[in-house]
Amino acid sequence: MRLLVLFMIAVCAVGVSAQAESPVIGDCPVFPPDNPWNTDISDYPVDPNSDAYIASISADGDEYLHADFGADPTYGIPYIVVDGAQPHVEINFTDYGDESDPGPYPIPAEAPVEAGGDQHVIAVDAEGCALYELYNAEWNGDGWDAASGAVWNLLSNELRPEGWTSADAAGLPIFPGLVRYDEIEAGAINHALRFTVSESQRAYIHPATHYASDNADSDLPPMGLRLRLRADFDVTEFTGMSRVILEALQTYGMIVADNGTSWFISGATDPRWDDEDLNQLKTVPGDAFEAVITAEIVRGD
Repeated sequence: MRLLVLFMIAVCAVGVSAQAESPVIGDCPVFPPDNPWNTDISDYPVDPNSDAYIASISADGDEYLHADFGADPTYGIPYIVVDGAQPHVEINFTDYGDESDPGPYPIPAEAPVEAGGDQHVIAVDAEGCALYELYNAEWNGDGWDAASGAVWNLLSNELRPEGWTSADAAGLPIFPGLVRYDEIEAGAINHALRFTVSESQRAYIHPATHYASDNADSDLPPMGLRLRLRADFDVTEFTGMSRVILEALQTYGMIVADNGTSWFISGATDPRWDDEDLNQLKTVPGDAFEAVITAEIVRGD
């Protein structure tokens, strides 16, 4: 009963939380202002299992925040912006075609591919307000081979079908959770961030729609779990880029989106990042965060 009451408080908070201006790309919002990615969670109730979640995330030995992006142009998750005239190409799905949105997608051959094993490819149609994302993608000469793919209407809050993945393990879009340099220049990030954990449980929380583990341990974080930097954590000691990121984490938090190194937050590839500035984040311990209640947990069979 206590958990239900806390959940209802969280639901009510969605309606009364002040909404900052929705992030934008070109002529398009990056989802509506009331989308979960853009929702202020600073007043959401703490999850009763918060301490256990935090401890499990740090259990692999990685106990501090880390920017998984930097000045190295091969670091971070790249994206390309296209317009309505961009030709569409066929997509050949190699693994999860039954949970992917069929092509064609307007992703050109020169679209950047994320370095490393995930090889994400992201294209944003900034006129048509659509987001196209591929996982484990490679240009094949006529189009793209990819393990999975998803198409998102940036004007809608619609989720993936229950149980479906996307280009991310949690069934979430990737682009809205990236730290982008233009946001830093503007002085504010008005959305939640994407981050990874080393182990997750066989469960998810909306807006996630997919789990990525067979582990039933309820102390492990489910996909879609939302963490918030505690209000009593003093961000005034930080400067520049790191200060902007930490302020966003106190207001919008970050969402478990994939399995990977714990506490790694995702950002867009950009050579203008200041690594020395971003290194301040490495002093922020995981126990400065708390899990909050945003929706019910959907557990795997």
